[in-house]
Amino acid sequence: MFHSCSANPPTGKISSAAEFARFERPAITRRKFMLAGAAAASSFAVSNHFVRAADTDDAKKPTEFQIACMTLPYSKFPLQRALEGIKSAGYKYVAWGTSHTEADGKNYPVMPADATPEKAAELGTKCRDLGLETLMMFSGIYPEAENGFEVLRNRILQASAAKIPHVLTFGHTKGGNHQLWVERFKKLGPIARDNNVLIVVKQHGGSTGTGEACAEIIREVDDPGIMVNYDAGNVMDYLDVDPIPDIEKCAETVRSFCIKDHRNWPKDEDCGPGFGEIDHYRLLHPVAFTGLKMPLCCENIFAPLVNRPSAPEGIDDMARRARVFLEIVIAGLHNE
Repeated sequence: MFHSCSANPPTGKISSAAEFARFERPAITRRKFMLAGAAAASSFAVSNHFVRAADTDDAKKPTEFQIACMTLPYSKFPLQRALEGIKSAGYKYVAWGTSHTEADGKNYPVMPADATPEKAAELGTKCRDLGLETLMMFSGIYPEAENGFEVLRNRILQASAAKIPHVLTFGHTKGGNHQLWVERFKKLGPIARDNNVLIVVKQHGGSTGTGEACAEIIREVDDPGIMVNYDAGNVMDYLDVDPIPDIEKCAETVRSFCIKDHRNWPKDEDCGPGFGEIDHYRLLHPVAFTGLKMPLCCENIFAPLVNRPSAPEGIDDMARRARVFLEIVIAGLHNE
């Protein structure tokens, strides 16, 4: 059974996204208790960059969760409209999606894999001019792909030029090549570190469909330039695994999240945070006191069982609701 979580704030039931958005953000204060329910100690020694914050002085410091909205929910609309909508929904941070339908009706990648770092820098500046800091970009390549190393290397250079801290990658739903992943990540780790970029690997079904499986690879690579991104919705969707105990098995390697919820009933589908069966208090609890900056990038913001908004203003409302929900959860976790 999965842990359920209501999207409602303590003051009552929310009947619409607009009503939800009227709630003020609670003040965030330091919680005085240490992390509970830490994962069982690993059977082998791990490097210092994997040590869980609960074992260090940073356990007393709240994690600086950075709530971002991906442009992905706006993929049917131009990129400029996506950025404007995300800003209007109250976000300070954005994550680049994969592609957008522009005014001519054609679909264009947000950042082509072979684009120059200068091209990425231009888009990064455009985002900052709108008041948005970019936290993450998709690699658009499986690590085991024939040109996987070359594409990931260029993505690192693009991210560095655009001042993006995280490059996201993941494996094929049918599984990847474990040894090849390790070999390539060992080569990519130093390149990422030299450019102040972190490659983060998320769950995507197959042999890397859980955080535990991804963390096993990251520990073997043993490079602080390669870490885990946690996608609870994917863990539940692809493998029907409860993400709450799973994240306990990899929390010390997690450096960012792709935020999406999931429901198994009455219909099997992904949805926005707070609309599904995943308890986000339990999900973020293992990493709530790390002293680190940790992006929470909203990948799915939509309600289940109903049609998605056909107008961008409706997407703006859903983006705002997702942000407020996560702010309430974080405030609770960091409260005394």
